[in-house]
Amino acid sequence: MKVEDFSARPALGVALKITAIFLFTCMSAIIKSTSDEIPPGEQVFFRSLFAIPIILIWLAQRGQLKVGLKAKNPMGHVWRGLFGTTAMGLTFAGLGLLPLPEVTAIGFATPIFTVLLAAVMLGERIRLLRISAVAVGLVGVLIILWPRFGGAQMDQMATLGAMLILGATLMRSLVQVHLRQLVQNEHTAAIVFYFSATATVLSLLTLPFGWVIPTGQTALLLISAGLVGGVAQILVTSSYRFGSVSMLAPYDYTSMLFAIVLGYVIFGELPTIMMLAGAALVICAGVLVIWREHQLGMDRSKVRAVSDPKS
Repeated sequence: MKVEDFSARPALGVALKITAIFLFTCMSAIIKSTSDEIPPGEQVFFRSLFAIPIILIWLAQRGQLKVGLKAKNPMGHVWRGLFGTTAMGLTFAGLGLLPLPEVTAIGFATPIFTVLLAAVMLGERIRLLRISAVAVGLVGVLIILWPRFGGAQMDQMATLGAMLILGATLMRSLVQVHLRQLVQNEHTAAIVFYFSATATVLSLLTLPFGWVIPTGQTALLLISAGLVGGVAQILVTSSYRFGSVSMLAPYDYTSMLFAIVLGYVIFGELPTIMMLAGAALVICAGVLVIWREHQLGMDRSKVRAVSDPKS
């Protein structure tokens, strides 16, 4: 089967994508469960390091180990790693301060911010429909964030968490814009591998800022986060072999359902009506952006294949 053959097995593409989103949400829950003990930089290290063996096995199985280790644009990978590692670190820090569904909802703003950054950095033209989608999405973000910044029951730590997740969302948008250029010359396998490699190295820069020796149980959780994240990344990348971006991208939003269930079962968290209302607006805006880009013939499949919700 050719990589470009999107229509042959769409059901498999959907199954792979939904499974990947579920695993990414599980990974977030695992990271959140270790937040009281482990600093974000150390969490990023475990998440990135233990994804590498999974990725290498996958590349070897597909016969892409050679291309996966070949970087035509090394600095492009360094910048992708810097942006993605920053986004991951901010997300992990925010997970320790906010409910899992709220973190997930704010993260849905990534396509909205990506449209704005692409217009500024790449000169992409934004017409009425996408401008309207951006406006609706920003209103949704404001509704989600209002209790943290202007509500009657503001909590300083929760406000900090909201700022961290908002910063992570902006950084992920920057990753998306950067990848639109990187995928033009770099193989997907190389982008997937070198992100984990650079994130592992960059996370070590936080070593002087309070790393701890985890307990046995916590170490197992951190290792499992890396393994689960690695498998999820492979499933995301593989899903776009069987379905187009316009068909698969909306399934990203199933993460809200998974986050609500895991947040309640594991952490006893329940989303508020205001948060759900804001999330609904952001989701509608994101789907509209994806649909409009498909109408305009903008194929984002390669970018989506090497992007994950935590990078």
